[in-house]
Amino acid sequence: MPRGVRAGTDAGRTRAAEGHGRRLIFCTRNRTDPISGFANNGDAPGISPKIGFISPGCPKATVDSKRILTRLRTEGYGLVPSYQEADLVVVNTCGFIEAAVDESLAAIDEALSEHGRVIVTGCLGARAERVRETYPRVLTVTGPQAYAEVMAAIHAHLPPHRSPSTVCYRPQGIKLTPSHFAYLKISEGCDHHCRFCTIPSLRGKLTSRSIGEVLQETEQLVTAGIRELLVISQDTGDYGRNLRYRTDFRNGRLLRTDIETLVQILGELPVWVRLH
Repeated sequence: MPRGVRAGTDAGRTRAAEGHGRRLIFCTRNRTDPISGFANNGDAPGISPKIGFISPGCPKATVDSKRILTRLRTEGYGLVPSYQEADLVVVNTCGFIEAAVDESLAAIDEALSEHGRVIVTGCLGARAERVRETYPRVLTVTGPQAYAEVMAAIHAHLPPHRSPSTVCYRPQGIKLTPSHFAYLKISEGCDHHCRFCTIPSLRGKLTSRSIGEVLQETEQLVTAGIRELLVISQDTGDYGRNLRYRTDFRNGRLLRTDIETLVQILGELPVWVRLH
């Protein structure tokens, strides 16, 4: 394994970056400054309408939240830390184990009680009938990594009031982790239908990102000052198999989309890498 690349987990750091159940994540658990990633952080004057966001899920769900929040800010939405300030609340749920389901349902219940206008997305959203049976007042329910559907629901219930061109966007997007590290999600889903695991039914079949796309994001993160990358997926070792390990170009190099090639390239960068 190349120097600078480590396998395994860092539970303390991972927990510190995960969503905090039943809390709007305008600020992350161990940061007091607003979500970063834009020149005009926070709820700048004149930005409206305003979104509250709850994300009690895993690191993969945290990446999904980052993508949705980044899109919201590029469209001029404000992000706020309380129900009282929000015009709409989004709950990005987890549904992997029963304890996570209970936590997600509690988050939805609180958002409906404290606010009332709630959109539900994430893994529990893949069981939309359960959510709607329990909470028929939710506005919309979508599954995990359903970015277009979430944005369409937000547009329908709370249209943007500001041109996206007026928001200064940085390529690495919004930051939901401490400043020194970031998650790098290389694939979605899993093709191994283990009897004890519900992930294939929640997140679908294995869908790998091309190695060129992954490395482009990596370079943006390193340029932004990230010193440690946590490579995440449901089955890291299976990366690229659904693409038949097709080749892709990056910086003039022809690269195979597989985990061995990816690790070799990541090991050449001035950053620590952890494989999860």
